[in-house]
This record gives sequence, structure tokens and C-alpha cells, in this order.
Amino acid sequence: MNGNLLDGNIKHLFSKFLLATLGSSMVTCIYAIVDCVCIGQYQGPDGTAALAIVMPLWTILYSIGLLTGIGGATLFGNAIGKGQIEEAKKSFTVSFFITLLIAFISWLLIVLFEDPLLRLFGADEQILPLAKRYLLPIKFVVPFYPFTQFLGAYLRTDNDPVLTSAAVLAGGVFNIFGDIFFTFTLDLGIFGAGLATALGIVITMLVLLIHFFKKNNQLKLVKPTALWHHTKQIIYIGFGAFVLDISIGIITILFNNQLKLYLAPEYLAIFGVIIQISTVVQSNAYAVGQSGQAIISVNYGAKNEKRVRQTLKYAVVTSLILGLFWCLLTLAIPNVFIRLFMKPNDFILNAAPQVMRIYAISYLFLPFNIFTAYYLQSVMKANQAIVLS
Repeated sequence: MNGNLLDGNIKHLFSKFLLATLGSSMVTCIYAIVDCVCIGQYQGPDGTAALAIVMPLWTILYSIGLLTGIGGATLFGNAIGKGQIEEAKKSFTVSFFITLLIAFISWLLIVLFEDPLLRLFGADEQILPLAKRYLLPIKFVVPFYPFTQFLGAYLRTDNDPVLTSAAVLAGGVFNIFGDIFFTFTLDLGIFGAGLATALGIVITMLVLLIHFFKKNNQLKLVKPTALWHHTKQIIYIGFGAFVLDISIGIITILFNNQLKLYLAPEYLAIFGVIIQISTVVQSNAYAVGQSGQAIISVNYGAKNEKRVRQTLKYAVVTSLILGLFWCLLTLAIPNVFIRLFMKPNDFILNAAPQVMRIYAISYLFLPFNIFTAYYLQSVMKANQAIVLS
């Protein structure tokens, strides 16, 4: 199954995985952007601010999937490289049930403590009703969010990156057209955007499950042994990716609250646009990291050091190019982004360029930093990955 990961041309393999992963990550970004555009155009700056409030929730849910998915898939790939098929299946089984448990707990917390969580994320009396209306349909599908990240990591390592991309594409295309239809045609506003997002994630999940009906599927549930040992390994190795992702959510919460306390409400809307751009940059970086992880973990397990170094070279160059591109683009056209995401007033158009250009500098090395953490996890150097994260 993983023969071409062990002996195929590295440049071709990396390009194949990168295009599939980058394509799926960009579709995810596009439908998040369409969400923001539709809400911003329909509800105005308050709608964009409401999405900025909700954004940490996605980050937390996705980071759970990365914790167990990247941690488990790295162990899975390493075991496959060594020819230890049963050990690989045990890693998948344990990480699956960890994800199920954490996803269920997260679901309960969001349903039972919705108002306190949104206030913690920075919502005030003006923004809270909009944020709750957006979340109403999404609350029914909360567990699917960590599972899409979890399954995506495993499918790439099980040599099925194209299905991962197709799953995100299917959900993303539905979300894009659903946003427009529900928000404007049916005049449902921010609730319609939330409904399209909820249905989109269900479609993505259903397509991902197709992998389990394929003959060459190696992702099978078995009776786990050494449960605590596997759990510790999965969390230990995946913790770097988890910290990278959840730290963005924590920073967003801090920014939301500080902006609410000290600056005009328009700055929260500006930050909502910055979050959307940052999400695209992060997703590009994750695509490079996850593409490299799938190839490196298997070859590291098989002790193919030359192939590991070749993959590392392609990934580093790609990361640096992406960072430079997004930095320069944001520096050049900040108000183009602002007009894309909302109907701005004069205050926002005057204030946004300086804020966005300062923030854009962080994009320069963000993809490289994220890839480095993924690389260290792939070669089982979790301590260094955690410190870097």
C-alpha cells in the first residue's frame, strides 16, 4: 500500500501530496471566506465581528483533531515503514477512541455553556445574538470538526490524499453555494451561513468515510493492547501540532477582549478580516507540514534517510515561498481585503491598512515555523516540536 511512499520519486510524491492537501486547505479557506463575505455583506461589520468571536471555537475543535490525528498518523506511518501492520492498526484504534471521547466532551461543553464561552471569546451584548444565531445549526455537528482533521491525517498517511482533497472539495463547494442560497436567496442571514457550514462539514465527513470501503484500506479497528502507552505516545507526538493550532485560538480570544476594552468596535471587524487572511496562511502552512509528515514518517520508520532529507528540502523551500507571497500581498492591498469581506465605513478604510501591514510581517516565517514543528514530529522528536510550537 505504501510502496510508492518508500520508493517513488520524492519530487513527484511531494508535489502530488502538496497539491491535494493545498487544494483541500484552500477550499476550506474559500468557504470560510465566503461565509465571512456573505455575513459581512448581509449583516455589516457586526457580522464580521461575530465571526471573529466564533473563530476560536473552530481553532479549538480542529486542534483536537490535529492532536490525535497527527500524533496517531505519525505513529501509524512509522509502524508501516517498519512493516509492523498490527502495531499501526493499534495506533489508529486508540487515537480514534481518544478523538471520540474528546469530541463528545467538547460537544457537551458548547451546548451547555454556549453563552459563557462566547463571552469569554469577546462577545458583547451587541455581537452575542449574531454569534449564537450563526452557531445554532452548527451545534448539531460539532463532533464532525475534529474528526475531519483526524481522518484527513490518517488518509494521507494511508496513501489516499486525493480522497481527502475530494472530501473537502465536496463540502466546500456545497458550503459556497449554500452560503449564497441560504443567506441571500432565502434571506436567512447569518443563520443561513451557519446552516451551509454545518451541512458542508457533514458532506466532507461522509466522503472521507469512503476510504474505509476500499480494498487497500489499512485503517482498521482492532483490540488495543498497552492502551495507556499508546495514548501517551499519541498525545506526546501530536502535542506540537495541537499547541500550534490552539495558540492561534488563544491569541484570538486575547485580541478580541483587548479590542473590545480599549478600541472602537470597528477594530474588531478589522481583526475579523485579519483572522480570515491568517487562516489562509496557516492552512497553506499546514498543507506543507501534513504533506511532508505523510512521506517523512513512513520513510523515517524504514530508515530511508536520503528520502527524508529530499522531502525536507522541498518542504522548506515551499514554506518560505508561501510566507513571502502572503506577506507581500497583504502589505500591498490591505483595503482590497477589507472591501471583499464587508461594506466598510470611512473609519475602517483609514484604520485598516496600518493594522494589517503590521500583522502581515508575521506571515513571512509562519509557514516555515509550522512545517518545522511537523517535521520534528515526523522524525519522532516530539520534545523539540513542542518547544518550537
